[in-house]
Amino acid sequence: MSEHIVSSYDRDLEVLGRRIAEMGGIAEKMLAEAMDALANFDIELAHRVVATDQRLDALQREIEENAILTIARRQPLAIDLRECIAAMRIAADLERVGDLAKSIAKRTVKILSEARVPRAVIGLKTMAEVAAIQLKDVLDAYAQRDVERARAVWTNDSELDALEDSVFRDLLTFMMEDPRNISFCTHLLFCSKNIERIGDHTTNVAETIVYLVTGEAMPTDRPKGKSASLPASAEPDEPTK
Repeated sequence: MSEHIVSSYDRDLEVLGRRIAEMGGIAEKMLAEAMDALANFDIELAHRVVATDQRLDALQREIEENAILTIARRQPLAIDLRECIAAMRIAADLERVGDLAKSIAKRTVKILSEARVPRAVIGLKTMAEVAAIQLKDVLDAYAQRDVERARAVWTNDSELDALEDSVFRDLLTFMMEDPRNISFCTHLLFCSKNIERIGDHTTNVAETIVYLVTGEAMPTDRPKGKSASLPASAEPDEPTK
């Protein structure tokens, strides 16, 4: 390819990278603010999280469209093609992270009228802290094309699964102690599932990074650390728009 075409293609990839970084920052902020809203029963903050999701959705669509146009115009091969594919995959996972954070914020609004059990939120805050660290690490791994860091995120997903298991048992205990806690704690069960799924999407991003850099897929079986959770029939669907 001529120098002009190469330079133009590099600019296309740079734009994709910047948009991914912007999406990552928004997703991190949405997760943090959704948990702050839940912990503090802050309705105004919860509504802001819900509204922010529109920007994340718009960025995901922009990245997908730009990546497809880049493939059509440049017809890249090997690592260059993987850059475009990875951008689309990562954008899709970050968009789902935003959806899950939005779902937590929406439940914060719903539980305001419920009998509150502030101590029941403690385990979820721990889960969210772990999920936030994993999300930051995987975004740094993408920015630096750091395969080993991505693999570490992939391996550490089992920690979040184990925490979800612990939260599940704690919330069941609170419900058995006082039937008035059942509705509130049920909402928290779904929030814990959303946080665990954020970890799953973070792990997806880690797998994409390994594919991007090496061209190889990660093992199909992921490390798992949970033994109890919501039964499959009761698990929430990932939130719709």
